Amino acid sequence: MDLSIVIVSWNVKEKLKENLKAIFASDHSVSFEVFVVDNNSADGTVQMVRDEFTEVKLIANEENVGFAKANNQAIKLCQSDYILLLNPDMKPFPDTFKNMVQWMRQNQNVDVAGCKLLDEKNEIVKHVRRFPKFLDQLAIVLKLPHLLPSILDNYLRVDFDYNKAEKVDSIRGGFFIIRRETIEKTGLLDEQFFIWFEEVDYCKRVAEVGGEVWYTNAAECIDYVGQSFSQVKRNTTQIYFRDSMLKYFKKWQPIWEYRLLKLAWPLGLFITRILNYVRVKGRART
Repeated sequence: MDLSIVIVSWNVKEKLKENLKAIFASDHSVSFEVFVVDNNSADGTVQMVRDEFTEVKLIANEENVGFAKANNQAIKLCQSDYILLLNPDMKPFPDTFKNMVQWMRQNQNVDVAGCKLLDEKNEIVKHVRRFPKFLDQLAIVLKLPHLLPSILDNYLRVDFDYNKAEKVDSIRGGFFIIRRETIEKTGLLDEQFFIWFEEVDYCKRVAEVGGEVWYTNAAECIDYVGQSFSQVKRNTTQIYFRDSMLKYFKKWQPIWEYRLLKLAWPLGLFITRILNYVRVKGRART
């Protein structure tokens, strides 16, 4: 089999349905299997998949085990040359998978790759990043980009050309294709990351053993961006983000960087609460 598509869902039934319809309408010159791992959705997702998509290999968790662990549940069962981790709020074009698999076959040096992502307005979703460094992550913690947006230009690679293929540090986990041999060599996702940083960690692990992560414009996919997270309060998402950031720095960076970021985070969370309060008050006046 050419491709295993792994989708982790959490309370995004309608977007997942649209996603699955697009997947099964794809060019079938590429053989594929589809796994949906549901993290205890309360919106009828599991029943919808069972009733409407009998081809899907469904794993219904009784609790939300997080993104990394849920993906690993399916990856262990995959039977293909390539494994694609695909967010449920993605909508592939008919030729997305064919083009991506063909490109991977033509570029045997590539271990992990992402494609061109387009939003609902057909504008490029900029998702190529450099590996996190202490100063750029400290700026994020303290919300400095609200005052100085350009402070993250280097980290976010604002000058990146999304119209050509290039070796990069890391790409968005929403469309994340991995060569089977890479999984056999590098292993599964690190399950200490509940959400966020698991794809960055995987790219870092690949790079550490001399592997390559690439962005390519050979395939395109629509990205509706963050449908699951839109249901979660900002303070809660910040806590998830904090925990994963600290785990990443503890794993990969000097211990003093981890400790300083840990000290900075209470102030960062306080600033987040202030910003949320200001937004709510602002909406109330309009």
